[in-house]
Amino acid sequence: MNQTKRVKRDVSGWVVLNKPYDMTSTEAVGKVRWLFAAKKGGHAGTLDPLATGILPIALGEATKTVPQVQDGRKIYRFSVKWGEATATDDAEGEVVATSDIRPAREAVEAVLPRFTGTIQQVPPAYSAIKVDGERAYDLARAGETVTLAAREITIEALCLLDHAEDRSSFEVECQKGTYVRSLARDIAEALGTRAHVIELHRAAVGPFTDAVAVTIAQLEAAAEGAARDALLKPVAAGLVGVPEIRLDPQQAAAIRHGNPVLLTGATAPVMLEDAWASFKGAAIATGYVEAGQFHPRRVIL
Repeated sequence: MNQTKRVKRDVSGWVVLNKPYDMTSTEAVGKVRWLFAAKKGGHAGTLDPLATGILPIALGEATKTVPQVQDGRKIYRFSVKWGEATATDDAEGEVVATSDIRPAREAVEAVLPRFTGTIQQVPPAYSAIKVDGERAYDLARAGETVTLAAREITIEALCLLDHAEDRSSFEVECQKGTYVRSLARDIAEALGTRAHVIELHRAAVGPFTDAVAVTIAQLEAAAEGAARDALLKPVAAGLVGVPEIRLDPQQAAAIRHGNPVLLTGATAPVMLEDAWASFKGAAIATGYVEAGQFHPRRVIL
């Protein structure tokens, strides 16, 4: 990656990146930041190097809205290989167990309802979860036995897309904290066999989907400056689905100074745990509503 030093800019917005195969999320953020010469950047939810798909990258002031995007629903399409379990639950790890059982389509479809709704899931040993201050994958790679506690997750929809003797493809719509690798592992175990993920594509994160994604090649092809900046989504694009509070000029001025404002009108909310304030369509703060007042948590410049 060319990391030629350049003058950094105060550029803000979202790059909805279709992350390529075999690139880490950190590398993707670094590449996008370099392309836009952005002073600040981050992403809304790690995507494994061997996975492709939606990696929302926040530049500048958009980084203040990362939690709202990261907490949104996610859609994954994934394929599993039946008969082999790996140390990492994907194609990167060594095979640690095998099975001769190849489930029939009807058996696979019959077991899927067990994995919808609110369920318990044990994350993979090779994950970024911290154990006594250390990442689980670092401990696993060092040869230590990693035992992670089950966590409550929510899977809103799970369906079988395609089925063959040695592999099947699925689509899952889920909430944050869901590990597709664990889901594949657990589906296989429920069928009395073994499996691991061989393909993984994230098709949606919060309001961002494949339909609005751009590739690194498209970013590189756009002329530096206005043409490339035109591929940025506004900061407010990450807040679709979060209640919006529209402010008048006086309220907006108060919010920009970090002060709460009283909301008036018959439809003004009284209580909201999460909301964002806008002025003339632009996001100026994220916050909450309590006793009829909007309180800013993060002011967006």
